[in-house]
Amino acid sequence: MANFPVINLENINGDGRAKIMEQLEDACQNWGFFELVNHGIPHEFLDTVEKMTRYHYKKCMEQRFKETVASKGLEAAQAEVKDMDWESTFFLRHLPESNISEIPDLDDDYRKIMKEFAKKLEKLAEELLDLLCENLGLENGYLKKAFYGSKGPTFGTKVSNYPPCPKPELIKGLRAHTDAGGIILLFQDDKVSGLQLLKDGHWIDVPPMRHAIVVNLGDQLEVITNGKYKSVMHRVVTQANGTGRMSIASFYNPGSDAVIFPAPALVEKEAEENNNVYPKFVFEDYMKLYVGVKFQAKEPRFEAMKANANLGPMAIA
Repeated sequence: MANFPVINLENINGDGRAKIMEQLEDACQNWGFFELVNHGIPHEFLDTVEKMTRYHYKKCMEQRFKETVASKGLEAAQAEVKDMDWESTFFLRHLPESNISEIPDLDDDYRKIMKEFAKKLEKLAEELLDLLCENLGLENGYLKKAFYGSKGPTFGTKVSNYPPCPKPELIKGLRAHTDAGGIILLFQDDKVSGLQLLKDGHWIDVPPMRHAIVVNLGDQLEVITNGKYKSVMHRVVTQANGTGRMSIASFYNPGSDAVIFPAPALVEKEAEENNNVYPKFVFEDYMKLYVGVKFQAKEPRFEAMKANANLGPMAIA
């Protein structure tokens, strides 16, 4: 099995650019996942985010999680639990409007650092989308524009902790799924593994690396590239011992009213004639469907959107 792709962005604007772009293209086409180092976000800043996130979990969420687990009787599970995840989470919305000030229990310093974190991740997501445009032969800014909608993209962060689990063979931290949205940037625990992706029928660990950002592609990029890039099934497995795993995933997604369709430049005549073209739809409609079938295969979702398509010719945005 080939090594999980780790891409060093340090020389992206220098003489290493061609090689980096090649690595990026290979990762997008063959993995749907890659890990970035030297991505421009200071290490000390990431250390602060991690420290504050762990402190917030201990102070505000750990006890609540234990009470939830006890109330659902999960520790005594005898068979595989298929309708629940062993994770403690909260969500922050950044775009089109932030809700950070409304989230209870967050210290002022933590609010401030997470606002700053969101700005850095948003910038990195947009830089990556432009690199993808370059590799795909699309005009600069095409993907950002495709995500825009009437109010800009949606961007939010899911902060997760995966505490030690007494029955790791029966309960997943997060069940297998593909991500519905655009491009996902993950700052994950550098000591405790758990994130896995499905490649060629095998579950492969995404290696924990200090100060790295893990990137994966969502369903919308699969649609826009007409399948050239694909979203990939991934999951989080639980661990019986240790301190538990921390994960901060930021989702750069289309605006709710953005119309998503394959970039005409990426649709071959042959595919169009054989109707092997991904559907055209409003992102919000896709999300309404996704919510109910998140942990199922993505292909029926695309077929359902195709069956409901009434948005006219594809070349019209």
